[in-house]
Amino acid sequence: MKWKNLIIGTVSLSASFLTQAGGQFLDPQIVHQPKDGVIRLYGPGGPHTALIKAAASFEKKTGQEVEVIYDPEKKWSQEAQQRADIIFSPSEQSMTAYLENYPFITSKDVVPLFIHPAVIVVAKGNPKNIKSFEDLIKQPVKIVVTEGKGTYNTSGTGLWEDIAGRLGRLDDIKKIRSNIVAFEQGSGAAFKSFQQLKADAWITWSDWPIANADKVDMVTIEPERRIYRDFNMAVSPKADAGAAQFMADLTTEEGAKYFQEEGWLL
Repeated sequence: MKWKNLIIGTVSLSASFLTQAGGQFLDPQIVHQPKDGVIRLYGPGGPHTALIKAAASFEKKTGQEVEVIYDPEKKWSQEAQQRADIIFSPSEQSMTAYLENYPFITSKDVVPLFIHPAVIVVAKGNPKNIKSFEDLIKQPVKIVVTEGKGTYNTSGTGLWEDIAGRLGRLDDIKKIRSNIVAFEQGSGAAFKSFQQLKADAWITWSDWPIANADKVDMVTIEPERRIYRDFNMAVSPKADAGAAQFMADLTTEEGAKYFQEEGWLL
C-alpha cells in the first residue's frame, strides 16, 4: 500500500485551458486509462488518514496494491484524469465540483459512505475555556475558518456561516464574522494558520482534531447548531477490478473502524 502527498511547482495554465468546457482543471486531451494493476484513489487531505489505514488493511488481506494520493486538487488533477480508479471527497458539494473535472465519473457513480460532524478546534488545554459555539459568539475570540473563495474546492466552504445562521439569527452571523481573523483556502492551510496566528478557535470537521490530538483539543458543537457532511467515493467504470471491492470493504466492520476511529459515523 502506498500513499503520496504531492508537492509540485506552479503549473502554467493557458487561458484556453482554463476556459475548456467542464471544470477548472479539465484537460480534454488527457486519456483516462486507469487499469494498471494498482488501485489509485485521489482526493483532499483530511479523509486520507483513515483511507491510508484502510488501504493497508485491504492490501494485506487481498494482496491488491492500493495507492492513496491526497493534497489540494491542483496538485493531482492531471494525474487523476489519466490514472484515477477512485475519486474521494469529504462532502457532497466538493464531489459535485469534482464531477466537472473528471467526466469519467457521473453523479450516479457517487456513493456516500460516512458522515462527520463539524467541531471547534482549540489549543491544547483549551485556554479560553470554549465549551460551545455560543461561546464564539459571546466572547472576543480569534477564529479561523476554511473557505473556497470561489476558486478552491474544499468541504469547509460555507461551514461557519451554516452553523452561525442555524438558529435564524442574523446577529449571530455578524458576531462570528467580526471574530474571524483568517479565511483560508483548504483545511491544511486553515490548520497552519490556526497555529501560526495562535487563534482561539478553528471551525472544521471532527477528523482533523482527532488525527492531530497531540497538537490540539476538540470542542463539540451543540446539537441544535451541529452540521454534518458526508464522505463519498466514485469508482471509474474503467477502474481496476479491485476498486469496487475496496470501496465495498470500507462498509464492513473491519474497514469502517478506521473511519470511526477518526470521528466518522455510519
